[in-house]
Amino acid sequence: MAIDYDDAIDSFEWDVPDDYDLPSVIESHAAGFGDRVAIKFLGATGGRNERTYADLRDDANRFANALTDLGVEEGDRVMHLLPRHPDVFGIQVGALAAGAVLVPCSAMLTAGDITFRAEDCEATTIVCHDSLAGMVEPVLEDSPLERVIVLGGARRSPENRPDSVTERADTDPGDWYSYSDLVADRSTEFSGPDLDAETYMTINYTSGTTGNPKPVAHRHRWMYCFNRVNGPYWWGIDEETDLDSELLWATTGTGWAKWFWSPVGVALTSGATQLLYDGEFEPDRFLTLLEQEEVTKLCAVPTQYRMFAQADLSAYDLSLTDMLSAGEPLNREPIDAMEEAFDLTPRDGYGQTETVALVTNYPGIDVKPGSMGRPAPGMGTTIVDDEGAEVEDEEIGEIAVPVECPGLFDGYYERPELDEETFAEEFYRTGDLASRDAEGFYFFEGRADDIIVSAGYRIGPFEVEDTLVDHEAVAEAAAVASPEEERGQVVKAYIVLADGYEGSAELTEEIQEFATERTAPYKYPRRIEYLEELPTTSSGKIRRIELREREEQQYGDA
Repeated sequence: MAIDYDDAIDSFEWDVPDDYDLPSVIESHAAGFGDRVAIKFLGATGGRNERTYADLRDDANRFANALTDLGVEEGDRVMHLLPRHPDVFGIQVGALAAGAVLVPCSAMLTAGDITFRAEDCEATTIVCHDSLAGMVEPVLEDSPLERVIVLGGARRSPENRPDSVTERADTDPGDWYSYSDLVADRSTEFSGPDLDAETYMTINYTSGTTGNPKPVAHRHRWMYCFNRVNGPYWWGIDEETDLDSELLWATTGTGWAKWFWSPVGVALTSGATQLLYDGEFEPDRFLTLLEQEEVTKLCAVPTQYRMFAQADLSAYDLSLTDMLSAGEPLNREPIDAMEEAFDLTPRDGYGQTETVALVTNYPGIDVKPGSMGRPAPGMGTTIVDDEGAEVEDEEIGEIAVPVECPGLFDGYYERPELDEETFAEEFYRTGDLASRDAEGFYFFEGRADDIIVSAGYRIGPFEVEDTLVDHEAVAEAAAVASPEEERGQVVKAYIVLADGYEGSAELTEEIQEFATERTAPYKYPRRIEYLEELPTTSSGKIRRIELREREEQQYGDA
């Protein structure tokens, strides 16, 4: 499909149904096309499993009945720590049907992270996979969690608790239940609390580059907004799409907001079939699966596209019609590689844990490498200065969204002081900086805290990084402000070298000359340091704050 962008912007109207909720959507899908496969699961060791929409509805109702019998009540917070697994959706939709609020957790978290989340939102229940139960055991003594439900193993039950927990705890560390035992022989009919578009659905914690993560609260209308925005204006899925001919694959994990952006917010709400694979990323394995399973739409992260570009792409005959990318801007090299090999241009989409897609390279757009795309219809996305006025073309400002937009989150869970600060003005400020060209294309310039001001010039780190990774010796790069007496700040580049290269004064000079030839002279990295790896957050984003702190320790404050 191709989008008439101007018409979409002019004609878009929000019409969120008052009675919208995700379990009702799944019930409707099961009634309308229950035999369509919802989940096509592939295991890393070769196992296969499928769930139809009717299966998904039944799984969800069984789990909702189980939770209700365990005492989970409307509004209770239910955490989950799960890999990509065929039962994940049934667990999530079932918890929602019972009136619970989902609190997703990533397997990359520590026990301290899980404890913080449990205490912060006062969660009473956690559902974890057997392979991740060890992450939960040390949490129970110091958290409000009352019960643990284990998927994938029956060894942990109330009377057969892990010895390590039983021996350590002076008090009852919570009851352990087997998911399979809980749902066995449960009714596939469920009558629970009345849900609607304004019922709380999730608390997604931000990854937190500074300070503790914030509890971003969303209501069920979030899913409707994904269906209206992310579906047609990024994935290319609307009411005219022949879903029986589509197979979607979003490579994200279950603990991130991106899971709700695509596997739930697009695939489930639209009624499409999606692929789940529980193996670790390996370029040739993923390319083989794309070919064998005849995936039509792929959403991956830029790192995965960069690694795809290093493979022999000519060996694969793919059925893809759409490639999507999210998480950070995509560099030119992988875009060129995908276009040459598959005649497809990966299309970036931009948004946050707090939003649906704010800026997209929509179907049919003439993609500009390095651009986030254009503002999504219905969102009112713009770029403002420090006073809240819209900036002129080519000026750097902060991406902002009108606070009344339905596609925004509903505040921070039980944090009125943060809500007052966040929604006090006309716009919700994202903290992300961008510029806009004369055609309305947005270009990411970095986080507000990441901007580099050198001799009065404002420099976004991404443009520097994008230039550096074009050099054959540079595998990854992060640009940060480094204090300097004459200019206030200069650009410092931390570089991870490609295989076969070693850092040297000669290579540093070569990379600097390379950058100078391709960017404005004031943007080149005057300082370069080589690292084995870049520091990242648990969601894989570069922790530039850590690198800036290193610079301040070495050179003082800017």
